[in-house]
Amino acid sequence: MTAAIKVAGLVKQYRQARALDGVDLEIRQGEFFGLLGPNGAGKTTLINILAGLARPTQGSAHVMGFDVARDYAQSRRALGVVPQELVYDPFFTAREVLRVQSGYFGIRDNDDWIEHVLHNLGLTPHADKNMRALSGGMKRRVLVAQALVHKPPVIVLDEPTAGVDVDLRQTLWQFIRSLNEEGHTVVLTTHYLEEAETLCERIAMLKQGRLVALDSTRNLLARRHDHQARFRLDGEPPAALGLKRGQGICWQYGFKEYVELENLMAGLRAEGIKVLEMQLIEPDLEDVFTEIIQNA
Repeated sequence: MTAAIKVAGLVKQYRQARALDGVDLEIRQGEFFGLLGPNGAGKTTLINILAGLARPTQGSAHVMGFDVARDYAQSRRALGVVPQELVYDPFFTAREVLRVQSGYFGIRDNDDWIEHVLHNLGLTPHADKNMRALSGGMKRRVLVAQALVHKPPVIVLDEPTAGVDVDLRQTLWQFIRSLNEEGHTVVLTTHYLEEAETLCERIAMLKQGRLVALDSTRNLLARRHDHQARFRLDGEPPAALGLKRGQGICWQYGFKEYVELENLMAGLRAEGIKVLEMQLIEPDLEDVFTEIIQNA
């Protein structure tokens, strides 16, 4: 099966700065894929190349088998991109914006799909308002709708929930998940790593233009074998037990094997210290991300 996105040996040089440094990546059709990295890692540069907004210095990029340089029209039609920036035309209503966007792709009589997108993004009550009158969150929803108006098989979401409220996040993810279940490929970049952990099947991590990790979310989480326990105690434990002061009145303890936790509890009993509260904390994607980026 043709890959939804395939890049090979991708390099992008901006004078003295190399934004992408030989990236090889293949994303399968129907995947919900996470593209993560710190600021300046090259995520947006990669997206811009896929969207035809920037040309690679070296290497190739394909969307649904179409070369983004040679087959620009076909590759662009196969892709819907939600950008980070709030870019909008202040002279149209939300519904008019979507009709104009449809026209860019040569699509007529698209009103049924436009109404479907407006409804699923909670935009129907605001569809006939001028874009200038919409809140930042509503403008963000219109950007998502614009990316979906031509029914692209590949959807790229570049920080789609940055600075927006919980209601938009829930509405957006419910709709995007339904599209993914229907077969659309979704690529997500986000600094909200809990979103990536919950939504994405596979994750790639970039640092300074290089791919430093690529694996399933489950396998990445399994790389961290350490655990954390948080305690509230009725006394101060001796330093020999290995507990560290956490936030407020809590103590934290790191361990790899659960027998270590059993030994700690025995040590606390021997000191006459009672455990008032205990919480086990499993490693999450943020822990894994921090470790990989720091060591890459």
